[in-house]
Amino acid sequence: QVQLIESGGGLVQAGGSLRLTCAASGHTASVSLMGWFRQAPGKEREFVAANWRDGKTFYGGSVKGRFTISRDNAKNAVYLQMNSLKPEDTAVYYCAAQRIGTGKYEYWGQGTQVTVTS
Repeated sequence: QVQLIESGGGLVQAGGSLRLTCAASGHTASVSLMGWFRQAPGKEREFVAANWRDGKTFYGGSVKGRFTISRDNAKNAVYLQMNSLKPEDTAVYYCAAQRIGTGKYEYWGQGTQVTVTS
């Protein structure tokens, strides 16, 4: 089992920045891919960014160029630096993890709220 705990959400004005942290614990050696998703009220969950253990990253189209995902394998943590925030970035942000070879996100955090005001 892997446990994920997010932190760093909050209230920020448009154009501002926030940094989210996801701390993983448990059987972290089995984790290959860690990612961030978000869900706004009344909308479907949206992929934000993901980071493979070897450092490769990929992003959802709506955040590319503004958000940066990074990972510290020694600390079992993944970070999401969010710059140039827009009101439409308002959502609950979730950290998720895949075990090696499964191809699916099996582990999820409880989420952290990000609210961007105009």
